[in-house]
Amino acid sequence: MIDWNRVQDLRDEIGAEAFGEVVELFLEEVDGEIDKLRALSDRSDLEGQLHFLKGSALNLGFTAFSDLCHAGEMASATGQQDTVDLAEVLSCYDASKSAFLSGLDRVIAA
Repeated sequence: MIDWNRVQDLRDEIGAEAFGEVVELFLEEVDGEIDKLRALSDRSDLEGQLHFLKGSALNLGFTAFSDLCHAGEMASATGQQDTVDLAEVLSCYDASKSAFLSGLDRVIAA
C-alpha cells in the first residue's frame, strides 16, 4: 500500500525538517481534493482531479492509491468517468493515509 523505500528516499533527499513540511503540505492539498471528490456531483473534471491525486500520491509512496487514481484517470480520458468507483478510490486513500501516518515515525526516526 505504501512504498516505504520511496518515503525514505524522499526524506533522505530533502532532509528531516523539510520532510515534515512536505508531508504536512501533501496531506493538506490531497485532503482538500479528497473532500471535493466526496462531494462530487459532476464528473466532467474527474480526469484532472485523479491526475493531480495520482502524481501527489506517487511523491509520497501511496502506490495503491496512485494505481487506482491512474486507472480512473485513464477511464475518464476515454469518456468512461461514470465507471470509476469513487467509493473505492476514497476508501483506498483513507486506508493509505492511515497506514502512512502509522508508519511515519519509523521514517522520521531513521
